[in-house]
Amino acid sequence: MSDPPYGGSPDREIESLAEFDEVVLAHGSLARYRVQSVDLTDRGDVLVSVDTTGAVFLGCAMAPDAAAKVRADGALVFPPVPHLPFDPYRGFVYTPGELFESLAESGYEATPDARAYAWFQRTRADGDIHASMLRAIHDDAVSDALDELLAGARVVGVMGGHAMERGTQEYAGAARLGRALARDGFTVATGGGPGAMEAANLGAYAAPFDDAMLHEALRLLGKTPSFRPSVTDWARAAFEVRDRWPDGGASVGIPTWFYGHEPPSPFAAHIAKYFANATREDGLLARSTAGVVFLPGAAGTVQEIFDNATPNYYESRGEPAPMVLVDRVHWTERLPAWPLLRSLARGRPMEQRIALVDRIEEAPEALRRLGGR
Repeated sequence: MSDPPYGGSPDREIESLAEFDEVVLAHGSLARYRVQSVDLTDRGDVLVSVDTTGAVFLGCAMAPDAAAKVRADGALVFPPVPHLPFDPYRGFVYTPGELFESLAESGYEATPDARAYAWFQRTRADGDIHASMLRAIHDDAVSDALDELLAGARVVGVMGGHAMERGTQEYAGAARLGRALARDGFTVATGGGPGAMEAANLGAYAAPFDDAMLHEALRLLGKTPSFRPSVTDWARAAFEVRDRWPDGGASVGIPTWFYGHEPPSPFAAHIAKYFANATREDGLLARSTAGVVFLPGAAGTVQEIFDNATPNYYESRGEPAPMVLVDRVHWTERLPAWPLLRSLARGRPMEQRIALVDRIEEAPEALRRLGGR
């Protein structure tokens, strides 16, 4: 039985011009490959000379004669979409420099991140199937890129509220947590926004440096405590820290334009930003395969606790992943999620994978203990 005409696999994806050239040189064919958002206007001679049967070209600019030839071969060609502030077919997750481009010269409102949010605000409720299709394609492409990025990684999610301000003890604690996890060999993943999320990404960024670096970075950031009233000032302060200490440690941020008034964390090396918040939430938790640390938060963090508890309860993703809740008073008195979580876990395998700790400094050891290392 022959393979389906448009079946593929990750090792047949081409996401850069260099990769395109390597495949053509090595195989002399593009049959059944998927080419994502690569400008092929200077590769027309290649496209008309090689086999492109069953190939799929997603958002690849190409000369008209080349496009006609690959279509005649039976390839699918999805042309670039003009006048969009984002690329729906992108092959990689975002970088802070990409999302915050033009920040230094023109302020946050001129950045691709702000322009994508403005487009989303204009189109989210207008019922235009074209706009909703573009959002869905974009989010699927981001998920594919994120899976490739995290393949084989031991990912720990850090969840917490956006309201946590720079300059506070809580923010410093979340940064130390991110640093400790990164130094333990974990990939830190957060919701990719401000507050506790930014702090954990900052900590991972600070992992290669000494204590003095993190202390000074916290001091500098504390001068701009919040993204309100000015996202521009908030983001510029972060990039000043990055410029002073370049080449920091890598971590992942997974934010959403659904909450587009919250800017993404500039300290996450890799940013997988989504339009659909539900896709983003589930994807963040599902990819936190080495466990999740829940810092004090409000409704959003409570939701994340039980979004994470459900597959652990049913073991729908396999063996339950560790869950560590930080701040006993918060999770037993202010928002008593812990008693319910413990009741759900009783008598099930997940019972041995949950913990409540008083202080943020206890979280890494609890995570190691629950994870059996």
